[in-house]
Amino acid sequence: MKKIKLIQLALVACIFILSSCSSDDKQPENPKNYVLVHGAWQAPFVWQEVKANLEKQGNKVIVVELPGHGDDHTSPGAITLDVYKQKVIDAISTIDGKVILVGHSLGGMIISSVAETMPSKIEKLVYVAAYLPVSGQTLKELADTDRDSQLGAEGALIFDTTAYTVGVKPELIVNLFIQDGTPEIQNLVVKNYRIEPLIPFINPVTLTEQNFGSVKKVYIKTLQDHVVSPYLQNKMISTGKVDAVYEINTGHSPFLSQPKELSSILTKLAAN
Repeated sequence: MKKIKLIQLALVACIFILSSCSSDDKQPENPKNYVLVHGAWQAPFVWQEVKANLEKQGNKVIVVELPGHGDDHTSPGAITLDVYKQKVIDAISTIDGKVILVGHSLGGMIISSVAETMPSKIEKLVYVAAYLPVSGQTLKELADTDRDSQLGAEGALIFDTTAYTVGVKPELIVNLFIQDGTPEIQNLVVKNYRIEPLIPFINPVTLTEQNFGSVKKVYIKTLQDHVVSPYLQNKMISTGKVDAVYEINTGHSPFLSQPKELSSILTKLAAN
């Protein structure tokens, strides 16, 4: 009798433990390969919490460090959009099977170009507050159409055509990129800020319906964005033949201000 009671108690304990597990820790039935691409004036550090969340669920995740960012000190004059593209292609080439390719901000230009080059390797393109171009467009041309972007305000950007760089006024960094973050996160963004290579902003993309057009596209709108405004996001969604749209109520850097929610969206869109 005592043995039966012990078995019953053990079963109850197991049920309690299983039911108390977070849904975020639930292993996906079909683990995915994610490749995450950061945007301008940022680096791989911005994706680290999202990466950890996705890996906890059994997925494989690669965060690309773009040349001229983070710990990479490639000369800005040697960096083009094609250089960025090749770095992402190299990362994807290390993975067996297809990938969910995620780009933030400037990263949208890069992942679009990658999809044109290797569409058969891309399961989905995911644009997180990202530039979604049509063929022939440059990032600068797209950004110039954003009537509500605070990044486009007079004097916000500092150009150095001799050094091939573009910077942001230091006092504007927090408000532009992470106005909704904690003080600790805001300090992290400021601490890791670096001036940006200029040439990729004026390199056009060439996209075809046969290649780029064949890849499924998902857009994650950031509703409080001061850099790529909701106005421009909606405009790009309407012209970009997007298959699905998700929303997150954050500024330009949801991976820092709401990493858990963004991770949840990335998991959800992978299953749909």
